[in-house]
Amino acid sequence: MSAVKMTEGRVSLDCGGEPLFYRQAEPADRAARLSVLLLHGIRFSSENWLKIGTLETLAKASCRAVAIDLPGLGNSKGAVAPAAVGELAPGDFLKQVLEALKLSPAVVISPSLSGMYSLPLLFQHGSLVRAYIPVAPICTEKFTAEQYRSVQTPALIVYGDQDTQLGEVSLNNLKNLANHKVVVMKGAGHPCYLDNPEEWHRAVLDFMETL
Repeated sequence: MSAVKMTEGRVSLDCGGEPLFYRQAEPADRAARLSVLLLHGIRFSSENWLKIGTLETLAKASCRAVAIDLPGLGNSKGAVAPAAVGELAPGDFLKQVLEALKLSPAVVISPSLSGMYSLPLLFQHGSLVRAYIPVAPICTEKFTAEQYRSVQTPALIVYGDQDTQLGEVSLNNLKNLANHKVVVMKGAGHPCYLDNPEEWHRAVLDFMETL
C-alpha cells in the first residue's frame, strides 16, 4: 500500500479569534491529484474522519485531504463562529480557510451543520470548489431552485435512507444543482458515513474518478 503522511496543525484567519485546528493526510511519496476539504456536523469533528479512515483513504487515492474543526467545536472551541448555528456564514470564511491552506480548488465534503459554511462558499466562490459532496446539510432551503440551477460545479449528493428529515429536505433542494449525482445509503441514518464507512468511501472515490 502507498505510504500516507499524517499531520496536524492550526490555521489563522483574518477574522481574529483562535486559529482553527486541522488534520491533514497526503501521499508521502508522490504529488496529490486533488485537494479535499472535509467539514463536519454539530456533534462531530475532524476526529471522525480520522477514525473511520476517510483521511487515509483519500490520501491513498492521491488526494491531499484536510479536515478542519469548525469554530466552537472539536479542537477549535476557542475560535469564534462567524454566524449563529443555522444562519448562513459569510462565503469568505471558507474562502480564507482554502487560501490559507493552499487547498483551492478543493472538493468540499459537507455534512449536516457545515452546510451553513459550504453553501455560501459554493454560491459566492464557486471557482474555489472543484466538486461538492453534501451529506444532508442544513440551510439548503435558504437558496432558490433557480440559484441551484445556476451552479455548474459537479456534485455528489449523499444521504442515508433512514434520515427522513434532513436527508429528504436537503435532497429536494440540492437536486436542482445542474450537474449532480445522488447516492442513497440503505439502512443508514443522518451521519450515514459512520454507519457504513466502506460504502461511503467507495461512493466518494468513484465520484472523484470522474473529475
